[in-house]
Amino acid sequence: MTALVTEVEFELPKGYVDATGTVHRTGVMRLATAADEIYPLKDPRVRNWPAYLVVLVLARVVTKLGSLPEVHAGVVEGLFSEDLAYLQDLYNRLNGLTATQLAVTCPQCGAQHVVEVMPLGG
Repeated sequence: MTALVTEVEFELPKGYVDATGTVHRTGVMRLATAADEIYPLKDPRVRNWPAYLVVLVLARVVTKLGSLPEVHAGVVEGLFSEDLAYLQDLYNRLNGLTATQLAVTCPQCGAQHVVEVMPLGG
């Protein structure tokens, strides 16, 4: 039996630049809980701007970024677009939200195909 991986280390492509000019590239992301995806939906910023949900969710699950004392929404807002996309992809992979490719055989003609299967809710 394999152990459940609940945290992964990462390195941002560009890095977050804080107010002093320090670049923070390495960090840790934890597996999301239901609360991580539900509680931000109550935030007025999300109700007024649904795209802001990703900022709040990532601020909850990124537990470490460089030497920053905490990762909050303002930090996620300050990420470069490439780094935000990287964290979104990592979040999706870590939490099983990406499509899986499967090799299947057609029961009628016997031809083999590769298909993508999305997880529930994906």
